[in-house]
Amino acid sequence: MVPEIKKILYPTDLSKNARYAFSYAASIANHYGAGVTILHVLEEPSPVALNMVTDIVGKDRWEKMRKEKQESVIQTIKSRLQNFCDEVSEELPACPFIVDDILVKIGHPVDVILAEREQSNCDLVVMGSRGRGILSGAVLGSTSKRVLRRCDKPVLVVRLPEGG
Repeated sequence: MVPEIKKILYPTDLSKNARYAFSYAASIANHYGAGVTILHVLEEPSPVALNMVTDIVGKDRWEKMRKEKQESVIQTIKSRLQNFCDEVSEELPACPFIVDDILVKIGHPVDVILAEREQSNCDLVVMGSRGRGILSGAVLGSTSKRVLRRCDKPVLVVRLPEGG
């Protein structure tokens, strides 16, 4: 049985490697006539960092500051993602793939990616890997490795080529 790919989830951290991975998501979407959902995850502060901030500014003040800035930050990132998408579309003019949605969510990246994959009923996840340092050629980034291990659908992890 040949799998049908109708929806692709493309999680991005807006890095150079993620941009490179997007070309694969766009190419696959073009080939299958699939839509692409672009997802960026803002990480929650760690409990230790959160405790330090609330100790300094107070819990009520922190919640007020957070609510005031959260929507502004989300709109800024959505705008960056839209610009990113527009730039890549210019580079691939013969690739009329469809961007279904551009999402910015808050939480733990792996959990949010897996939840969005399920909620959007995506058939494939395409993401970059950010291996660093001496072992960068041998290991995957921790987020991509965890998504690959836990996802119930195929995951394509794209590494940036040598010198890229």
